[in-house]
Amino acid sequence: MKIKPTIPKGTRDFGPKEVYKRNYIFGTIRKVFEKYGYQPLETPTMENLETLTGKYGDEGDQLLFKVLDNGDFLKDVKPDVYESRDAKKLAFAISGKGLRYDLTIPFARYVVMHQSEISFPFKRYQIQPVWRADRPQKGRYREFYQCDVDVVGSNSLLNEAQLVQIYDEVFAKLGLQVVIKINSRKILAGLADVAGVSDQLTHLTVAIDKLDKIGVEGVTKELITRGINPDVLHFLVETEGMETREKLAKVKEHFKQSEIGLKGVEEIETVLGYLDLTTLYGATVEFDVTLARGLNYYTGTIFEVKAKDAEMGSIGGGGRYDNLTGMFGLNGVSGVGVSFGAERIYDVLEELNLFPPTVTQSTMAIFINFGGEYEKAAFGYLQKLHKAGISAELFPSNDKMAKQMKYANAKNVHYVVFVGEEELKQDKLTVKNMLTGEQNELHIEQLITLLQQA
Repeated sequence: MKIKPTIPKGTRDFGPKEVYKRNYIFGTIRKVFEKYGYQPLETPTMENLETLTGKYGDEGDQLLFKVLDNGDFLKDVKPDVYESRDAKKLAFAISGKGLRYDLTIPFARYVVMHQSEISFPFKRYQIQPVWRADRPQKGRYREFYQCDVDVVGSNSLLNEAQLVQIYDEVFAKLGLQVVIKINSRKILAGLADVAGVSDQLTHLTVAIDKLDKIGVEGVTKELITRGINPDVLHFLVETEGMETREKLAKVKEHFKQSEIGLKGVEEIETVLGYLDLTTLYGATVEFDVTLARGLNYYTGTIFEVKAKDAEMGSIGGGGRYDNLTGMFGLNGVSGVGVSFGAERIYDVLEELNLFPPTVTQSTMAIFINFGGEYEKAAFGYLQKLHKAGISAELFPSNDKMAKQMKYANAKNVHYVVFVGEEELKQDKLTVKNMLTGEQNELHIEQLITLLQQA
């Protein structure tokens, strides 16, 4: 019995058209990254588990894909762990490596390992896949690409302002209307401070981060479960609907007795002040006191981006992580960065039909094959197009015209070129524009000029 092939849930195949579209996204992002002075970096697919664990909180640790050790992986497992039938303990006992959960922790590890080779501030970008053992659903995958941009070795809030500009410019080039939400973990720490639960900041932020998913009622239940007075939510609800400056003023008033909360407000005001000195391409920047970003390593400004015209979760996010490299023994190196969710961006562009029509066009022109001496003539003309740097093909066999034209349509080819008896006599080519249906007779030099200008 033949087994029908499948792929794991939460993963996807990408055919040629999809890859062209993804490369369009990556290329757009890469150009903007490099415009702002960031350099490319790549890290291994696998990291040691000790590098990854404890950096994303308990929920994040549970989503790590673990890689089984080679050989007899059970021989060194302690009997009590084996007999406990505790899957979590056993997984860590037989797995010393894991797949990347994100690109930030591997980047921090790289900085520590290569600190003697790096000139600070160090600005890098990274476009690679990551893996999370999450429950697949719309916009959420187990394997997906992240496009990260980070700078380490600088405390300047200019970096935060430029990251907002990068978000703004990339999404403008992709034709997406977005809201860039901004907050500070220091403001959240101030919220916990005022509420008298500073020792439960992590639990508070994890719960608040779910507000847009489970609502006030759901977060209230979670806070009660964790022993936190849900009255802390009243202030957050009060700020809904306020303009950014009005909201900042209310937060500042609320935090009069919280030094760390006021510091967070000051930093947000500084970033917004820098942005006032520039003109954004179209993004809306919004201060959102409920924005939490559940990852534990953020310590300052945090960001999240959402598309205005599509029902999708965040398509970008990030923040400042002053203590991240300290986890690997390198203290005093502050960093800040943001990530683009390439898979979600792809889905939004597809939903809104924002990919340019020519983005999947791999071949500019195809010569129809009439066989014999006409095939040889077409092959000769093809060489001239290739030498001119033009992507072109000659259909490989003298099949029916309908089949050859169907192939040209399937490849989204702009021009079809005919070399038959009359064309050989006149030393011209019949060129059909597949978009307009217009046909012209051109010399090869004229065709080259036409295709170079297309």
